[in-house]
Amino acid sequence: MKGNFKVRAPIIAPQCPKYRCWHAEMKPDRLDGDLSKPFWQPGEWIDDFHDIQGDSMPKPAKKTRVKLLWDEEALYVGAHLTDDTIWATVKNRDEVIFVDNDFEVFLAPQDSTHRYYELEMNAANAVWDLMMEKPQRDDVRRIIGWDIHGLESAVKIDGELNNPSAANRGWSLELKIPWFSLRECGSNEVYPSHFAPAPGEVWRLNFSRVEYHVDVEDGRYVKRKNPETGKDLPEENWVWAPTGVIDIHMPEMWGYLTFTRRGEAYPLPLEADEVKLALRRLYYREHAYLYEHERFIDDAAALLGEEAAKYGIRAYTTPSMFEGVAHWNGQIWHIRQDGYVWRDDTSAE
Repeated sequence: MKGNFKVRAPIIAPQCPKYRCWHAEMKPDRLDGDLSKPFWQPGEWIDDFHDIQGDSMPKPAKKTRVKLLWDEEALYVGAHLTDDTIWATVKNRDEVIFVDNDFEVFLAPQDSTHRYYELEMNAANAVWDLMMEKPQRDDVRRIIGWDIHGLESAVKIDGELNNPSAANRGWSLELKIPWFSLRECGSNEVYPSHFAPAPGEVWRLNFSRVEYHVDVEDGRYVKRKNPETGKDLPEENWVWAPTGVIDIHMPEMWGYLTFTRRGEAYPLPLEADEVKLALRRLYYREHAYLYEHERFIDDAAALLGEEAAKYGIRAYTTPSMFEGVAHWNGQIWHIRQDGYVWRDDTSAE
């Protein structure tokens, strides 16, 4: 069996930044895109965005700032995008937003790399929300008909939408994302006992900003063309946690979102990340081997070297599947050919 596509491995070591999300001290009166409201004051700014391929690429030309808060009802996201070219063409919900400049949120309630959420919006306050059963590299099935129940969003423009002659400085947004829908990917229970996260709970998180190069023609913005090909220039992809390749759908490279209350200790990095990253390296190398040799290989040491022994990793294969198993620190971890990572329920974290 020849691999029908080549899985692209990250070309940088995981940076996986961490964000401490404070519990909100009040309810927002309404969403209007204004981040100067007292509601937002407890939040900490994220303002360190990178090119998606990492810091070997030029730094983003425009500043992006994000902060989050949470309460028992919802997760709140506020972002400000400095921009002198404020435009949007998509107006309706669940249309493909990233053909415009946009802001994107990626949330994974679990760290399996499967079952996570994507939410995109543009300066016209058009929203596209969808559920990802698994990353694109693993024969994805997007669930576009899924909607965030009770989602609220708002945009505030410092300038004027679709007017190049205006004094455009940027736009800001607010999102209210109720927990009810988000728990569908975070629990195996049909009716989980709680929807809001417990203090100290950790999710995976990333943000992406898509920014196109544009020119002004006849008083409107148009995407800049490559003079040699006549095609649109590729967009810029600026993110919080770089993935190393132009593909945001690598949850193992995303940052950590920890839900906290005032006075609580900030959790230390998860020690099990080490063995999970080793298993994910096995996944990438198994797929590279499949692409070249038309089969998986059951010799984990040949793919991982000393790392296989360090984490007690063995590989088991069939003609079309593989499973990696790690025995480490009293825990048993698994990864399979579609990238899904899990721990045996019989092992304690």
